[in-house]
Amino acid sequence: MRADRGPVPLKVVVAGGFGVGKTTLVRALSEIPPLLTEEPLTSASLGVDDNDAVPDKTTTTVAMDFGRITVDESLILYLFGTPGQDRFWFMWDELARGAVGAVVLVDLRRIDDCFAAVDYFENRRLPFVVAINGFPLTTGFSPDAVREALALPPDTPVLHMDARDQDSGLDTLVRLVEHALNRIAATT
Repeated sequence: MRADRGPVPLKVVVAGGFGVGKTTLVRALSEIPPLLTEEPLTSASLGVDDNDAVPDKTTTTVAMDFGRITVDESLILYLFGTPGQDRFWFMWDELARGAVGAVVLVDLRRIDDCFAAVDYFENRRLPFVVAINGFPLTTGFSPDAVREALALPPDTPVLHMDARDQDSGLDTLVRLVEHALNRIAATT
């Protein structure tokens, strides 16, 4: 019986490009004060980090974000938010090791920024969902149009979400866990 051994821990990675909402999602979902490695943007990031679409962004994740969600007495989700800039990608392998799946956040104003994350998880055969974060001027695109633009397989979930909203984030995590379970069932 599972209750004797405590809850099952599941690791979930939150990935995507610079300024797409990864830290915001971890902060909105975590039941504990999240561990955030946010540092101020400095002049060293000029020409490296493109914040034209998010001009009010003043900080960036330099290692990872970490949060926890207790689903019930049998399941705990651990959230690991990746840094979005290329120069920090060397950490992704460690953050993704042992994960049940990933959420790839997308800002449709900068859709090219998510290709690296999509490729990363496809190449490692790690289940993922694509979550279209609700930024201004991005509401007119259907999940099917985004799936086609990203050349995703038909079974990859693509959904609209708001990283600031806990319920929206939880719905995204539920879709991810369902997708991961379906992938496991299909291989057994």
